[in-house]
Amino acid sequence: MTVKKTKKAKDKNTKIQHAYLKNIYGVKNWNEASEWLAFRGIEDIECITPDQAGVARGKMMPSNKFTSDTSLALPSAVFMATISGDYPEDGNGFHYPADDGDLRLEPDLATLSVVPWEDDPTAQVICDIVYQSGKRVEFTPRNVLRNVVESYTKLGLKPVVAPEIEFYLVQKNPDPDYPLTPPVGRSGRAIGGGQGYSIAGVNEFDELIDDMYHFSEAQGLEIDTLIHEEGAGQLEINLRHGDPIELADQVFLFKRTIREAAFKHDMYATFMAKPIQGQPGSAMHIHQSIVDMKTGNNIFTRADGSESEAFRYFLGGLQKHMASAMVMLAPYVNSYRRLVPDLSAPVNLHWGYDNRTTAFRVPRSAPQARRVENRLPSSDANPYLALAASLACGLIGLVDKLKPDEPSSQTVNADHVDLPRGLVEAVALFDENKRLRSVLGDAFVNTYSAIKRQEFETFMEVISPWEREYLLLNV
Repeated sequence: MTVKKTKKAKDKNTKIQHAYLKNIYGVKNWNEASEWLAFRGIEDIECITPDQAGVARGKMMPSNKFTSDTSLALPSAVFMATISGDYPEDGNGFHYPADDGDLRLEPDLATLSVVPWEDDPTAQVICDIVYQSGKRVEFTPRNVLRNVVESYTKLGLKPVVAPEIEFYLVQKNPDPDYPLTPPVGRSGRAIGGGQGYSIAGVNEFDELIDDMYHFSEAQGLEIDTLIHEEGAGQLEINLRHGDPIELADQVFLFKRTIREAAFKHDMYATFMAKPIQGQPGSAMHIHQSIVDMKTGNNIFTRADGSESEAFRYFLGGLQKHMASAMVMLAPYVNSYRRLVPDLSAPVNLHWGYDNRTTAFRVPRSAPQARRVENRLPSSDANPYLALAASLACGLIGLVDKLKPDEPSSQTVNADHVDLPRGLVEAVALFDENKRLRSVLGDAFVNTYSAIKRQEFETFMEVISPWEREYLLLNV
């Protein structure tokens, strides 16, 4: 009997081993990681992490070095740089570290996956950033989101989110002085606008979309739906709902994936908020609900199916604090070109039932699926920071019991503007909101604000075509 039990145990262990070797996305420990990499013949591994802009930074190395207890590090300056590679001046609470010391990359093995577009067998893993002591670096994006999620955990709550990401496919544009133009589809003609939900519009890019799906499947990324939006060559991908950090990871990887698929077909994929004049902007709408960790129930809904006080408080937090968090949802000068009156992108802080002119839309749903869609973020936002901002405002509403105003059933995006109209105003509101600082932390707020101020100063050095056209000979 003992021999039989031992044999069964060995058979069971073999099955478990085979199970994790076949995982498309993630392993539990370093032993599994070593065998997973060997099973696939992986030669190189990319250790990546999102910087403040959501750009993948990190190091590439041979897989055998990755699994040999190698210490990975990046300079702290990586997380203080602007999108153009400049660095902010000291001041307003921000101080550039004199030694520019190293921060450790700590691989999250639950994110291990292949890089399907590389010719040589390559894998990738998303890393957290910690100090040499092992303490989390407070101002790095993944940690900012993690800290917000843990604030919910302390209350016995779990946020659930589902992002929707819009983007444009455009013709390659090596000269930034020239405007972007829509791509040529399989019909051989340049793509026009007004193709919202058009299947024919999606079919124009069949081969590219096939590659997008194949790349995504190989990485364990789950696309819920894909549609053609209103803009010329504008698409939208919806992701399945889940844990905020996992969904931010997916958006982070999706952006890489979509760009690589576009490169393969001699196009660019851009997540600029307003890439083409006269065309709609690109958003990253965020659906969010909160679950009680003990019961598994959506706290936005009472037992009888009606709206709860928590639902209203969450909305109240969004309404009161989201204007101050806009710099995390609309992080660049270009972002505010999307947020203009009379268009589908909201410039208000109203909420309503299935009202797409409001900032916070409550979609039609079953009671247990009750959720709030935040329609303010643009697709250029760092997904970790956009989720952190939205959930932080909702959390403040829950804790402070903030009541929203009455829902709007009419068009509310025509005249009155409740949001900052530009980057400088958005940074000022962000800096001044002490309640938001208490959730996000001074280290992050001061660092991020300094970066955004410097980006604006860099932008102001550029002379635009508008200035040359209207001022050159007229003033």
